[in-house]
Amino acid sequence: MRIAVIGSGIAGLASAYMLSRSQDVTLFEANDYLGGHTHTHDVQQDGQAYRIDTGFIVFNRAHYPLLSQLFDELRVESQPTTMSFSVQNAATGLEYNAGTLDQLFCQRRNLWSPRFLGMVRDLMRFYREAPALLEQVRSSQTLGDYLAEHRYGEAFRDDHLVPMASALWSSPSAQILSFPVLYLVQFMANHQMLQIAERPPWRVVQDGSNTYVTAMRKRWRVHERLACPVTSIRRRDDVVDVATPYGTESFDHIVLACHSDQALALLADASPAERDVLGAIRYQANDTVLHTDASLLPRRRNAWAAWNAYVPAGKDQACTVSYCMNLLQGISSPRPFVVTLNRTEAIDPTCILHRMTYHHPVYDAAAVAAQRRKSEIQGRRRTWFAGAYWGWGFHEDGMRSAADAVAEIQRMGAAAQVQAAA
Repeated sequence: MRIAVIGSGIAGLASAYMLSRSQDVTLFEANDYLGGHTHTHDVQQDGQAYRIDTGFIVFNRAHYPLLSQLFDELRVESQPTTMSFSVQNAATGLEYNAGTLDQLFCQRRNLWSPRFLGMVRDLMRFYREAPALLEQVRSSQTLGDYLAEHRYGEAFRDDHLVPMASALWSSPSAQILSFPVLYLVQFMANHQMLQIAERPPWRVVQDGSNTYVTAMRKRWRVHERLACPVTSIRRRDDVVDVATPYGTESFDHIVLACHSDQALALLADASPAERDVLGAIRYQANDTVLHTDASLLPRRRNAWAAWNAYVPAGKDQACTVSYCMNLLQGISSPRPFVVTLNRTEAIDPTCILHRMTYHHPVYDAAAVAAQRRKSEIQGRRRTWFAGAYWGWGFHEDGMRSAADAVAEIQRMGAAAQVQAAA
């Protein structure tokens, strides 16, 4: 079968890689590089060469089994990393790093701060009480309503949980409070985040995450169409027509491995169900900057963490996050390499190395409800949808969605062969 795959994020790469073992696959990518959020930059600083990631960074073997299996197959090496987390509050001057007790109380005044100690108590209580939500099959309660109902303090909400979730999903604070609380707790439980000890060890790909993209391309047999944006897709009874600025090609099946909003925009003949399901899963743009401005990290060096959440002084302003890539990738350099989202105006322009815009899914009640309707559109009219938006938005979710789609396509192809032989 001739199969088109649209988009080269993890879902598109995995789809093309697995399908190319037995099918004729063409991969369309609008950018001039493959990988999507797998984005590694070659940087020269003070006469030294570095490879810095700005999109996909971390994984672990316990909760990323498909991705780990892929890396093993490709012989991609990885190394341990830290997932330490810090918060800096511009209004109160609060700084802490949740890594160790010394770092947690890096501001010694917090040893006798009722607000801070109350935050720690609420944190422990949340770890004890939140797992009870997992007994509910479905719940539409928001995180904000849950915290209010159970009388969690402002310090825990504003100085810990919301900044942490904002960092995880690259989402504004208001959107985090409207996040379905059951969905959040399911993610935290799945990643063993509702516990203090025995959390899974996290890892990063050695020499930059796009190492696995390079290894994959050496092994596959895929027709690559780089810098070739798809402009429209139209389904007919026996084929799918894919239009680009260079003409139209026809395929037996198509895997839309781009974002949900992009997929819907490409479908010239979208069904009502496709419009409802894909339209309910929105995406948001995040301005992302790789730089060397240490002022975007906490003022106290002891508070520097892998993930550094910043709570702005204005109540209506969103939390932002800066990743310290030296800690995450084990890099030694004279100046820190930092990846900051949505706080570009605070960065010294002379320190900026690269600037990108990444898009991340918005998780609200409508999006979660749409995920449960995936079967209504999957595989209809020779069209398959793969993407991390079907899960929690992370690399393993994209990998799993690709594996599911590929398995169904292969099953249909085998059935067709049996029917033809008969």
